[in-house]
Amino acid sequence: MTEAWGPGGDDGQPRRGATGPVRVRVPAKINLHLGVGPLRPDGYHELNTVYHAISIHDELTARHGDTLTLTMEGEGTGELALDETNLIIRAARALAAHTRVPAHARLHLRKQIPLAGGLAGGSADAAATLLACDTLWGTGLSRDELADIGAGLGSDVPFLVHGGTALGTGHGETVSPVLARPSTWHWVVAVADGGLSTPEVYREIDRLRDAGTAPAALGSADSLLAALRQRDPAVLGAALGNDLQPAAVSLRPALADVLDAGRAAGALAGLVSGSGPTCVFLATDAADARRIAAELATTGVCREARTAHGPVAGARIV
Repeated sequence: MTEAWGPGGDDGQPRRGATGPVRVRVPAKINLHLGVGPLRPDGYHELNTVYHAISIHDELTARHGDTLTLTMEGEGTGELALDETNLIIRAARALAAHTRVPAHARLHLRKQIPLAGGLAGGSADAAATLLACDTLWGTGLSRDELADIGAGLGSDVPFLVHGGTALGTGHGETVSPVLARPSTWHWVVAVADGGLSTPEVYREIDRLRDAGTAPAALGSADSLLAALRQRDPAVLGAALGNDLQPAAVSLRPALADVLDAGRAAGALAGLVSGSGPTCVFLATDAADARRIAAELATTGVCREARTAHGPVAGARIV
């Protein structure tokens, strides 16, 4: 990637931008702990969550252009709108407005993260766009500044700018890295046919709670954070939890069969990822993950079963 001088900043100094294409890889995320509080006056739920970035990636390439355009290939082609409603377009415009540069770029998405799957694919693509366009335009923002812009786009975007494993509070947008001894965790990701609407899942957990049929809320992530420090997959498996799981299963009852099949295949634990409908299963090691994925694939309860590991880095130039 070569560089060229771009438009001047507030200090009158020119910015150094890329002359060639900028390619960024960004991971999916799962929630190891997702505690959902009551609905706040601002329309959000108070969250206490532990984010974990895993090795399923989207890739965004940004090139110079006379306008702002988006094309794509892979998962969701023909289903995902490529207009002003897309988080990629919104992220590019938000960065351009913040840095006062023209929102001109040709963006191309290679998508592997399932749509509406509870893996934050849209937020991941927004994070990739912020980094790619910042580099392309030479706007020179820090990771924290990009994350601040991302917080206005979606609760998961700041985490996906950084990656790793992190505690999320507020409505998920306030992110603090989890300080634990380095360890790699191995997962099986059961991809469902079709997606689930995140707002609909949140409405359903509110309905179940109002009806008195939802389990007690998880609350603090302290037990999960302590489990991460022990570096024992069995201990971590026992600490996983997701307050949205009953709502996702209520809306998509077949998810109960997916969770049962993963456990029957020998997973240490399984849970719905985020708002679903993707389910994730913890394995003891990489070989165990491959075995569980192969067994899950034969059951017919999911569209496909992929292996992944984490934590991995957030959006990165490649």
